[in-house]
Amino acid sequence: MADQHPILYSFRRCPYAMRARLGLHYANITCELREVRLRDKPTEMRTLSPKATVPVLQLTDGQVIDESYDIIKWAIQQNDPDGWHKFADQTNILVTENDGSFKSALDRYKYSSRFPEQSPEFYRAQGEVFLKKLDDILRSSDFLLANRQTMADIALFPFIRQFAHVDRDWFYAAPFPHLQKWLLQYLDSDMFKSVMKKYSPWHEGDHTIYFS
Repeated sequence: MADQHPILYSFRRCPYAMRARLGLHYANITCELREVRLRDKPTEMRTLSPKATVPVLQLTDGQVIDESYDIIKWAIQQNDPDGWHKFADQTNILVTENDGSFKSALDRYKYSSRFPEQSPEFYRAQGEVFLKKLDDILRSSDFLLANRQTMADIALFPFIRQFAHVDRDWFYAAPFPHLQKWLLQYLDSDMFKSVMKKYSPWHEGDHTIYFS
């Protein structure tokens, strides 16, 4: 790859892509950013990753990483100024639950019309189990695994954000004050604002956009 920068295929609002961008931002890794229109995914991305879901990161040696959490782990191998690798085992546990049972409940809650077997409230209650767990953790700390931000916070934040935004009124009235405070501090952070800039969908021949 002549430009010597990884290429990141991303979609601004996707929580997985958001997670990857947060990890790359933390590690201060410059990438060529290619914003994807989900209903018209570029052939180049499909060729790199047949599962055709964002994010997809193509490294300068041609290697492809197409799982968001793996992108974070790769990023901190390149640059880890706050020692996030020390929290890898604990983060793995939280991410497994987040990406498993919680994400399943989130999808059914957010898109409840596709899952008419149960009510939206039923699926929301399933997700609340994880929300309560996180709120209990945050009762004694502003962050999930330490007295400072770690990879666990940025790995989970996009999904808690998505769950909260299904029904903001309900979420901010729910008995999760510590989680609400944690979420709000991320929504208002410079890091989040930086990775949420809007770009037009990428097409071959477009001017190169760099993300750092």
